[in-house]
Formats: sequence, structure tokens, C-alpha cells
Amino acid sequence: MNSNVENLPPQVLRLVYKEVSALAADPPEGIKIYPSEEDITELHTAIEGPEGTPFAGGIFRMRLVLGKDFPAVPPKGYFLTKIFHPNVGHKGEICVNVLKRDWKAELGLRHVLLTIKCLLIHPNPESALNEEAGRLLLEDYAEYASRARLLTEIHAMGGPGGTSGAPQDPPDGPQPKKHAGDPTKRAAGAGMVPAAALGNGANANSTSSNSNVVGKKKTDKKRALRRL
Repeated sequence: MNSNVENLPPQVLRLVYKEVSALAADPPEGIKIYPSEEDITELHTAIEGPEGTPFAGGIFRMRLVLGKDFPAVPPKGYFLTKIFHPNVGHKGEICVNVLKRDWKAELGLRHVLLTIKCLLIHPNPESALNEEAGRLLLEDYAEYASRARLLTEIHAMGGPGGTSGAPQDPPDGPQPKKHAGDPTKRAAGAGMVPAAALGNGANANSTSSNSNVVGKKKTDKKRALRRL
């Protein structure tokens, strides 16, 4: 969307700049403000999902766009984070009375932000942009809450599907062998004979020597019998 900085009267721009600066310095609870120095007519924010709602734990990015007729005409609000909510359309557009028929120029941006946050606590199915969410809210709250919570986990909690901490795929490239940390097996691979192997060889030599001794004793016994 094109900037409306050039379309707004200087006195309006001064008022907007003053209000945005005040919001950034002292934002409403649970809301962060990210003003743009290049375009004061587009205000980016992040709203914390209120506790006790299906949106709890999520961070929802949103923007307010001030049109060329602001403040006579209310700003337009859009959720940038995907959310399952009766009053939020599929493209993120927000339907709330304060941005329509209840708008008054003196309300200000702080009031708008607080109203949108309250909308997460008290949805209004009567002015639903998402008809499925509005229907479920009225007919099957458990299903509505489940759907809303699922999208919150997927899109508003910083990890796909809430899978932070899931096992990582092995990295690309050659992998170390399982016995890489075994000094005995490393030595065997380098042509050195492990201590265990030396022990086995010693046992084999000992067995061979014992066999030779037994054979010698038998020969000596035969020689002694011949002499008799």
C-alpha cells in the first residue's frame, strides 16, 4: 500500500507523530509498537494473546494504516499473523465498530489498539468476517477454541506447529563413524593391535605351548617303555 504521508496535512502529521511517539514510549499493556521513521502513516504492532483465551501465549503482528482522510476517516487494521477469529477476514482485515460506525476523530490510535486487543477476549459473531469461526463460536465453542488454539500454536508461537524442541534432522555431509570415539577401535583402524587382541594372542600362544609339553611327555613315556 502506498504511503499517505504526502496526502496528509502538516498539522495532522504532527499530531500523528506525537501520538505514535507517545505510544512507543508508553505502549498499552500487552502491546508493542514498531513505528516507521520513513512512513508514519503505517503503524506496525505486536499484540500478546490474552490469558484465558485460545490465543494465549501467541504474539500477533498487526498493522494500522492511516488513509489520506485520517482522522476524519478511521484507520484500517490488518492482522499480519494468521488467526482464527470471527472478526478477522482471511486476508487479515479486521471488522470492529470502532474502525467503522463508532469512529470519532478524537478517539486516537491507543483506543483503537486497546479495542482490537479486547476483540481477542470478546469476539463479536454478529459482525463476522470469518463466518465459520462465527458459527462455531455460537454453536460449538469447544471446537472454535480448538481451531483457534491450533492456528495460534502454528502461526503465533514462533515455531511451525509448536514443534520447538523436536529432534533435529541429521546434518548434511559425511557423518563420523559410531566408533570414532573408541580409542581401541581407532587404533585397530590405524594398523595397531588393540590390547584386547594382544590378550587373545597371548592365550593362543599359551595353549600351543601347553600342547607341545603334553606331546613331549607322551614321546618320553614311549621311549621309556621301549627301554624296558
